[in-house]
Amino acid sequence: MSALSIAAGSARGWVLPLALLALWEAAVGAGWVGANLLPPPSELVHTLYALATDGVLLGHIGISSLRVLAGFAIGASLALLVGAAVGLSRQAEAYLDPTFQALRAIPSLAWVPLLLLWLGIDEAPKITLIAIGAFFPVYLNFVAGIQNVDRKLVEVGGIFGLQGRALVTRIFLPATLPNLFTGLRSGLSLAWMFLVAAELIAATRGLGYLLTDGRETARADLVIVAIVVLALLGKLSDGVLQRAERRLLAWRDVFDGRAA
Repeated sequence: MSALSIAAGSARGWVLPLALLALWEAAVGAGWVGANLLPPPSELVHTLYALATDGVLLGHIGISSLRVLAGFAIGASLALLVGAAVGLSRQAEAYLDPTFQALRAIPSLAWVPLLLLWLGIDEAPKITLIAIGAFFPVYLNFVAGIQNVDRKLVEVGGIFGLQGRALVTRIFLPATLPNLFTGLRSGLSLAWMFLVAAELIAATRGLGYLLTDGRETARADLVIVAIVVLALLGKLSDGVLQRAERRLLAWRDVFDGRAA
């Protein structure tokens, strides 16, 4: 895919958001929606600028990003270890998978009181909650990727003398990369979602705290700005993984959405 086509695709991606912003501004200006409940984009830009110039926003972004990075790294790493064991061993799957499937159904906020009791109110419960959110998508997709590897590929690898680590790195890993990247991107998205729940745990800094502060002070502009920043950070971090995925999986010959 050429740089020109990528740029054109990115430009098209801005059409809907810009149209919605224009409609939003017009609706508030016409009095169809109360500005106290849904401030217009022009007011949000002013709030964003004020938060950015005094350094408050950058501090909240920094602490939240560090929490997401740490929690995602821990959750994804554990998911890779457990997922490899479950995917490569039916015995491990029989022992471990039912428990993880049950834990996956627990809502994020249900973990909060338990983590507070176990880990206190410092950074540990916040990072642990984010790690829990990141773990399950990576685990599920990685296991699915391993178990969906074509048996013929494994047999061909065996014919060429590939065993153990060589078989994993030459056959299983390349075959599971598409599923793995799907899991990593989903896990990173959930890490940002779990961040808000995590920063409800006695946080005094972070974008989740900014949301709470906006609610308590009845400032809808502050709440919406925090939501928009979370969305932009999530999109930016997902874009990094998406770019790595394109580079590492450039060898695939897959349908690209264009007519044959």
